[in-house]
Amino acid sequence: MSIQWFPGHMHKARLEMEAVLPKVHVVVEILDARIPYSSENPLLAEIRGDKPCLKVLAKSDLADPKWTASWLEHFQSIDHIAAQSVTSKEIPTIRRLKQAIGELARHREGKTATAMVVGIPNVGKSTIINVLAGRKVAKTGNTPAITKQQQTVRIGDGVTLLDTPGMLWPKVENPNSGLRLGVVGSVKETATDDADLGFFAAGYLRQHYPERLAQRYELEAVPGTDLETVESIGRRRGCIGRGNLVDIDRAARILVMDIRSGALGRVTFETPAIMSDEKRLTAIAMSEKTQRDNSKDQKRKQRFRDQQRAKRNARDRH
Repeated sequence: MSIQWFPGHMHKARLEMEAVLPKVHVVVEILDARIPYSSENPLLAEIRGDKPCLKVLAKSDLADPKWTASWLEHFQSIDHIAAQSVTSKEIPTIRRLKQAIGELARHREGKTATAMVVGIPNVGKSTIINVLAGRKVAKTGNTPAITKQQQTVRIGDGVTLLDTPGMLWPKVENPNSGLRLGVVGSVKETATDDADLGFFAAGYLRQHYPERLAQRYELEAVPGTDLETVESIGRRRGCIGRGNLVDIDRAARILVMDIRSGALGRVTFETPAIMSDEKRLTAIAMSEKTQRDNSKDQKRKQRFRDQQRAKRNARDRH
């Protein structure tokens, strides 16, 4: 599923971000620990350049700790990047971010360091800022796109945070990334389809966490297909409509909400290996699309030339 949800304030946020970047010393990107690749904004990599960057894996209490450790190792292997995981339930993990920012801005010793905090919608950015500030300075909530404009927050020890609105990018090319963003609740519900999200989640959980499905929904055995899995969940949860048929949308919604709340345990929906494979496949798909678009463009131009030639010939005959 290709997600296209880029409200006007997000476009404005990008322009404002680009305008202030020259005055920023460290970029702090908040990621969802369950989907570190899909929640990483490719636009940021374009405009950040080689500025030091701290990747923060938020909501790590909802993610599989084995894969969180693997993601931290992956990010820390990249030049100019540091990485830490945090959870709002363990406040000290967030407070340690101030020290990490200071280390990345070591060249600013004795001077104020400005850290721009960025992240996709509903990733927990405002909660992290409030903890670092020691007071409520940013709005929080469980729906995406609450923060609408930039604000400056001084957090002490010579560090100033620049809070920015949660921002996606104009089009999520990787269809699996679009589905993952929908599953964790980082896009408006109107931009997604409950059944699509449910089928995707069921398929991934059947392959990687089948015991969680069986335990949560009291299934004797996990069904062999995504549809059958969602149907089984629906029957266990009473999502039955006319003709004794399962209401697929309701059943899928139950599965997705259980994932978001952590009722299915700590689950990670992508690994560095999955990221590598999907990056390669997405690049191939985009290259093929470009070739098809170029071919269509050439054919349109040729038709135009043929039409113009036909008109000239008609004029010459007269």
